Amino acid sequence: MQQAFDFPEAAESGSFRFNGADLISDPSGALWWPAEACLVVADLHLEKGSSFAARGSFLPPYDSRETLARLQNVIACRRPRRVICLGDSFHDAEAGERLGSAEKDRLRTLTSAHDWIWITGNHDPVPPRDLGGEISSEVEMERLVFRHEAEKVSEEGGEVSGHYHPKAAVRVKGRRFSRPCFVFDRNRLILPSFGAYTGGLDVFAPALRTLLAPEFRVRLIAGRKVYGFSSEMLEPFGVPA
Repeated sequence: MQQAFDFPEAAESGSFRFNGADLISDPSGALWWPAEACLVVADLHLEKGSSFAARGSFLPPYDSRETLARLQNVIACRRPRRVICLGDSFHDAEAGERLGSAEKDRLRTLTSAHDWIWITGNHDPVPPRDLGGEISSEVEMERLVFRHEAEKVSEEGGEVSGHYHPKAAVRVKGRRFSRPCFVFDRNRLILPSFGAYTGGLDVFAPALRTLLAPEFRVRLIAGRKVYGFSSEMLEPFGVPA
């Protein structure tokens, strides 16, 4: 169980405004858009454990079960009309076939109860078609556009994406804490990975710094709370723990 932390430098803050939309960064790692009753998650990477096991790297085969249980919980809490999965929902092309029958049934129950959209990702350019939901390369809603990976040359505002699994580090009372986060500037919002077996990329890593404005903000997940930090409050990339 993840330890709860108190960050006196930053207020607990899940709500924020992005390109005219009032959004909520849920502690689960999901994005909630109340006005549209829309829940957004990124990078489930279902069946990552079985993919690694097939290559000789054993991981306990429970990641899909855990990820779907967390997803079901946040859906029950938020009661969305629409669910958007921002790509890399399945770890590879055969992940859907490796899903257990219970996990397949759970997914079909979820997709049949909601307007469900699978956005294609680099890990799953062709998501399984037998689990319900629609498949799309991107989705536009009001002033927001949802896709898997941020477009490096795009200047449009309101882009919501995943792919990078962002995390951020802060130092509290001499200790460095690194946690998954939502990261955004004026034009882009990048969600943390929702999957149980996924790592993270520091927000100061070059791949993210080339996408984000010099000044940006994060919503850092710490246990059951989300804290807001500006970029200057974060621990610089590469600083020893």
